[in-house]
Amino acid sequence: MKKILIIEDNPEVRENTAEILELSGYNVETAENGRIGAHKAVEFLPDLIICDIMMPELDGYGVLKILSKNTQTNTIPFIFLTAKADKTDFRKGMNMGADDYITKPFDDVELLNAIETRLKKHSMLATNNNGNQPAEVGNVFEQKEHQEKALEHLLEGKEERIYRKKDVIFKEGAYPRYVFFVKKGKLKTFKTNEFGKELILSLYGEGDFIGIMDTLKESQYSETAIALSETELYLIPVQEFTSLLTADTMVSKQFMERLAQELGEKENQLLDLAYNSVRKRVAEALVKLKKRYQKDENERFEIAILREDLASMVGTAKETVIRTLSEFKHEHLIDIKGSKIILLEPQKLEEMPN
Repeated sequence: MKKILIIEDNPEVRENTAEILELSGYNVETAENGRIGAHKAVEFLPDLIICDIMMPELDGYGVLKILSKNTQTNTIPFIFLTAKADKTDFRKGMNMGADDYITKPFDDVELLNAIETRLKKHSMLATNNNGNQPAEVGNVFEQKEHQEKALEHLLEGKEERIYRKKDVIFKEGAYPRYVFFVKKGKLKTFKTNEFGKELILSLYGEGDFIGIMDTLKESQYSETAIALSETELYLIPVQEFTSLLTADTMVSKQFMERLAQELGEKENQLLDLAYNSVRKRVAEALVKLKKRYQKDENERFEIAILREDLASMVGTAKETVIRTLSEFKHEHLIDIKGSKIILLEPQKLEEMPN
């Protein structure tokens, strides 16, 4: 029988929560404040802790901090229970190492689902650490084959959804329900400032995953994703995706590498915005589009892209982008046919001086 410790200063909430869990087959211990709860956690060594944030003597953050420094308790799944739904409080708790965050009032199903999910993830992690995870594969080719099979299994039977050009995949501020895999098509993610101006952060195409970062952070989407062309996506439920990463260290490593690369690209983009000329930024944006979407290196690259989107990539006005493209055409670096841009001298664009 799994043991759960409830640390809650409100008697009614504490007793009702304990009753729900006892009826569900859990062995429950309770504490009426943070100080007592921290002591009971060490004595009781529960399988999971549910803790209120605002409490007398020692608040929930203090409890989590104390338990995270104790080798007996620092791996116990920890769920915050609070009446506050402020994003700052949520982020603070997750940064300190909390595993979940339930806002009062909550229903029985929400509570039990959160507990079951955290216990399952903890159990899978413990199994891995005991040496029962998939064996480390000896060479790069075997690793790649293992990762490809894991991906095939992950996508098997998943919902496929078609988005038209300009359809929104997800919006900044929403909570992730899925991780998306691009079967075909092109997408962008962007942020909008208070004046409604867009800055494109990333471009995605066939074979890419979208929404990984915010899923792993267990936070709201930090950007908006929109289809640049007709796009077909696989929808992978968040729980299945995170369970795979927990269970398979090799697949987890693959996604960490993807995230590191994406973060590096965004960091370079910020440096470019700060220090590079508009001409260089437009040239780099065209080269980036080529590297992202060209399928045949032997063919001349061309792409149909709205000038507004190109301006959002570069971080400047549409009129400035149009003027710069005209300069590039005059210099025979590119050709323009309607909305299409054809790269005539991609090497010279890549080496564009600042």
